[in-house]
Amino acid sequence: MTTTCETSTETRRGRGPGLGHPRLLPWLLLAMGAFSNLFQGTTPNPWVGGAGLLAFNSVYVFLAFTTHPCGGRDAVTRRVALGLLAAVTCALAVAYGGDWLLYFPLLGLATGVVLRGRPLLAVGAVVTAVGGGVAWYHDGWAGLDILYATAVSALVTATIVRLADTVRELREARRELARRAVEEERLRFSRDLHDLLGHTMSVIVVKSEAARRLVPLDTEAALAQVTDIEAVGRQALTEIREAVTGYREGSLDAELDRARSALAAAGVVPVVRRSGPAPGPRTEVLLGWVVREAVTNVVRHSGARRCEIVIEADGERARLTVTDDGDGTRADGGADGTGLRGLAERLAAADGTLRTGRGDGGGFEVVAELPVREPAAAAV
Repeated sequence: MTTTCETSTETRRGRGPGLGHPRLLPWLLLAMGAFSNLFQGTTPNPWVGGAGLLAFNSVYVFLAFTTHPCGGRDAVTRRVALGLLAAVTCALAVAYGGDWLLYFPLLGLATGVVLRGRPLLAVGAVVTAVGGGVAWYHDGWAGLDILYATAVSALVTATIVRLADTVRELREARRELARRAVEEERLRFSRDLHDLLGHTMSVIVVKSEAARRLVPLDTEAALAQVTDIEAVGRQALTEIREAVTGYREGSLDAELDRARSALAAAGVVPVVRRSGPAPGPRTEVLLGWVVREAVTNVVRHSGARRCEIVIEADGERARLTVTDDGDGTRADGGADGTGLRGLAERLAAADGTLRTGRGDGGGFEVVAELPVREPAAAAV
């Protein structure tokens, strides 16, 4: 999640709860006692104390405004600043004691903000021990309050910072999931449109050519082809609307009927055989997509005279084989074509496989296998 946090908009702008924000500054009110001592003239060497006070506050403010989630390129600078803050705190507390000891809890707070993980535990323990030791040197057992306050400030601040980081990471993860969902939906929609329009336009072209050839010879047959073209166009409009809304469910029998019609119009003899139990609805939809794409390629690219479509199913797997007697090549690049590549992705998402290549008889062969009863969550 580090990469996600580093690339977030809030991180780049230095915003976010608890870090890189002035809300750390009110804790400087703990040092008001030291200011009071300076103004009242009760501090020995006031110029030295004032310089130390200015140095502490300057470094503390620097850390408050430069510490961001998940670290960053200036992490070394911040750790050096933390070391300088620790040195100033120890010098002031040892020299003056009293209210100046309250800088140890502020040092603990800065430690909890800057460090993470094991470095935080180690440095926090050292800061707490040193703070307790200096406080005991000045106030005896009453200095245990400083030890307790230093430990609590470091641990509580680190916990709050970690929670803030976690919330930020969860928000980034939610945005990433939403972005991926949008990409998946775009991919699904583009595949649907490619498969729908590719097949439909191929059928329309083939039937239009058949009608043109038949006009001088058989007007009635030519009109029948034109009627089929109109029906194919209307069906395509319906399927596109259903694809847009995401509710398109295909029928394998309907796809086989369309395949027979398209192949016959292109002068290709269709042979269709089915055996075994009917597969589940989702598997039928996927097999229908394979029939559509494979037959479109046969009509457009194969130069075949015969196309055989065989569907076999047993209790676990359904197998679809589409074979032609063409030249065994594809103008769209065969298995690398957009349509076949999209089909392979669809079938893989449903625990299926798609194989393409030259058939045993010399033509081109498409073989798809899918579970007969697919999981309900399988993607189409």
